[in-house]
Amino acid sequence: MISAIQKELILRTSELADTTIETIYFGGGTPSMLSFDEIEAILETVYENYSITENPEITLEANPDDLTEAKIKEFATSKINRLSIGIQSFFDAHLQFMNRAHAGNEAKKCLEIATRYFDNITIDLMYGIPNMTLAEWKENLEIAFSFKVNHISSYILTVEPKTALEKFIRQGTYPAISESESWAHFTMLVEETEKQGYIQYEISSFGKPGYFSKHNSSYWKGATYIGIGPGAHSFDKTSRSWNISNNPLYLKSIAKNIVPITKEILSIDDQYNEYVMTGVRTIWGISLTYIQQEFGDEYVQYTLKVAQSHLREKTIQLEENIIRTTQKGQFLCDGIAADFFRV
Repeated sequence: MISAIQKELILRTSELADTTIETIYFGGGTPSMLSFDEIEAILETVYENYSITENPEITLEANPDDLTEAKIKEFATSKINRLSIGIQSFFDAHLQFMNRAHAGNEAKKCLEIATRYFDNITIDLMYGIPNMTLAEWKENLEIAFSFKVNHISSYILTVEPKTALEKFIRQGTYPAISESESWAHFTMLVEETEKQGYIQYEISSFGKPGYFSKHNSSYWKGATYIGIGPGAHSFDKTSRSWNISNNPLYLKSIAKNIVPITKEILSIDDQYNEYVMTGVRTIWGISLTYIQQEFGDEYVQYTLKVAQSHLREKTIQLEENIIRTTQKGQFLCDGIAADFFRV
């Protein structure tokens, strides 16, 4: 698999031939299971075949149970300069509910070590978990703050159809997700992170100044990127593509020097929808000036027409030709984005 990933990187160099790479992200699974030498081999292939900026942001996703002190020390000597650690919660009951492999104390120990070797760390925290009290959620946040991590990504638990959680809720084994409790968690999240000096630059992303995720920010700003490996997605402003997710078929295809990719060409409406979907989630908002330049006056008028009901409901605000969600609207941003879609 490592050899195939390296080969795919070489096969796709033309896609970013005129681009300077600013971010590299090891994610989409548990890349921390890779050895130091395997990660170094992949990075070496990137550096040999692409133009890289002087100080790129290079992130590694990891679970606490994968990050031993020896491994963290090794990673600290590599080009990796940012860790994304899937903490989720510091309470064992919550972790067991989410079927996580680590325990709360393991998460704390991991952060205690990681913060000695890395300055740029982001952690994931989940809220809206059934039976999670407001006091427990506040304690989760306070523990995170105590480690002085410079970035927190926080997501609401969602119930996907045909999953074990959906079945348990339907059977009454677990209570249904409470929107009012989730809203209380979200409100506390926004208030407490602000007190600690974090900036909510995207609905789920809270960073200290200078510690916003450059990689994720590029997604939200519509930058071109390529995804390498089985199931990885790519985007070049006018099309979206994805690799086959079947590992054996991926390996066989790459061995024949063929990237097993499916491409979807984005219509003008699709491109507009992509822009408003990401813009409504961030502090940069939806720029009417940008819409005018990229899509024309018809799209500006359409955007303003849709905006009226949300302006009346105070879920968005319009200032200096930029539409942004209010705090009330942030919790409803997926629905707001859907309202703006042209279909």
